[in-house]
Amino acid sequence: MDMHRTSSRLLALLSLLQTRPDWSGEDLAERLDITPRTVRRDVDRLRELGYPIMAFKGPSGGYRLDAGTHLPPLLFDDDQAVALALALQTAAAGTTLAEDAARALATIRQVMPPRLRHRMDRMRITAVHPPGSGDTPQADAHVLTDLSTAIHTHAELRFDYAADGTATTGQRRRVQPHHLVTRRGRWYLLAWDLDREDWRTFRVDRIQPRTPTGPRFTPRELPGGDVAAFVMSRFRGSDATTDWPCQGQVVLNLPATTVAPFAQDGIVEELGPDHCRLTLGSWSWTGLAAAIGRFDTDIEVIGPPELNDAFAHLATRYANAVRKTVES
Repeated sequence: MDMHRTSSRLLALLSLLQTRPDWSGEDLAERLDITPRTVRRDVDRLRELGYPIMAFKGPSGGYRLDAGTHLPPLLFDDDQAVALALALQTAAAGTTLAEDAARALATIRQVMPPRLRHRMDRMRITAVHPPGSGDTPQADAHVLTDLSTAIHTHAELRFDYAADGTATTGQRRRVQPHHLVTRRGRWYLLAWDLDREDWRTFRVDRIQPRTPTGPRFTPRELPGGDVAAFVMSRFRGSDATTDWPCQGQVVLNLPATTVAPFAQDGIVEELGPDHCRLTLGSWSWTGLAAAIGRFDTDIEVIGPPELNDAFAHLATRYANAVRKTVES
């Protein structure tokens, strides 16, 4: 059996399993142009490599890629590997995870075949920041992880907070964490302050968590129910925020840390380790849809309907462009 063909098929199978939660065996066989028996055999090979693929019962049976306790070997095709290197280089050029991104980039480069290493080395990214942003403190990756864990486990947080950025003015705070959001390159924690009995936003770069965390709590309803609108209302008057005539919300299948550096004036809300909600504005609905479309991932439109219509309009326009190219 051609080992290269088998490896390519395993890579294609893994890619399909990552695109949606459940696949039937018949659907996988049809997409890969192989027999259901070969699908079962390839699933077993991926399991041997450490991928936690679960089988479930049903009319045709199916498979689901679960989260595992260990990181298995990762398989990428050439374009995926270069895209990953580009994303890491962008992150290493000035995001909150710059040091970790740089180490990951070095690891990826070391195991790349020469043809891909040369492609990656030709890409040089320089982070250009707005005037005065060079001294903007960045949030610590470990703090972001601790806050995210507390949010998802509904655990009260105790931390020291430097209100004006200096350690000498640190204040002890007790909060019920609600959301992590990013705005203009900064991370913020939205939480209910237990001592002040009110909602507060805290800059993450000024938070020093204390351990252990507090007791579990039942999450409160945020006034208005819209995280982005609530956070934006807190910033109005403190700085110049553009009131875009067209503003919409989408869910992206990307981590908040990946989306944040490119969100411009938008608000990014962490919904989980691999997806986030983006609230973004533009001068036109078509322009907004195009701006969101630059994120190379699946998009779920939350609203409003005008944004849905803009995506449909762009889809038709792009399809016509492809058809004209083929005909010519």
